[in-house]
Amino acid sequence: MTSRRAPRLADAAELAAEQGLTPARISSLYTSRELNSAGRPFPEPVDRRGRARLWDHAEVTEWFAHRAAARLATYTPPSRDPDELLNAAQASRYLGYKNPNQVTTFVRDHPGYFPEPDEVEEKGTAANPHRRLKWRVATLDQWRASRPGRGRRSGVKQAPPLPDVPVDGDLDELLGASQAAALLGYKSVGSFSSSLSQGNLPLLETTDGVAVNAGKQNGRRRWTRRRILEQAEQRAGR
Repeated sequence: MTSRRAPRLADAAELAAEQGLTPARISSLYTSRELNSAGRPFPEPVDRRGRARLWDHAEVTEWFAHRAAARLATYTPPSRDPDELLNAAQASRYLGYKNPNQVTTFVRDHPGYFPEPDEVEEKGTAANPHRRLKWRVATLDQWRASRPGRGRRSGVKQAPPLPDVPVDGDLDELLGASQAAALLGYKSVGSFSSSLSQGNLPLLETTDGVAVNAGKQNGRRRWTRRRILEQAEQRAGR
């Protein structure tokens, strides 16, 4: 048996909190059918909770991503030394992203999309490893110049689809972000990570372990199937 959960639904207040807007602005984007950079109107609601409209969270997140791409297409980074090294948060700001964790999300959730760091500092301990990644300004400029305006880089393989994850497996098995995203009904690891960072998945703020002896997965968060399913039940009953 594999998970086939309904899409995550969100009202105007929740969407507004994630996008740094007001609920009234979300409603206005819908009622005015504002178009994004791809000429797509704001998504239609898929359900209601009383008088409140409910949208497919993944569809709205994707719409805003295209909208942000249009803004970044006209953005000019500040002048900096091409050899200067920037950490992930600094690189995010330099590239024009409002979210300081955007580069970290690229590296974590979209392998191959963002350039490899020019410098890696090993931090933390063996039990809790941590790496500080840094990029030269010249590397960021080169990536930005080759990145199409709609957010996809030419010739780059896109992230694989989420796996089919059985809901009736070992409750104590440790699962990663892609498996958690699938069990919770998200369409991508990116939308799951965004929701987690926004505090919408409180039970998953506590991890049950980290990946070890797993190559590039080392140090990444793991949760038990039991914890993930409890979070799924909490979301379904809210």
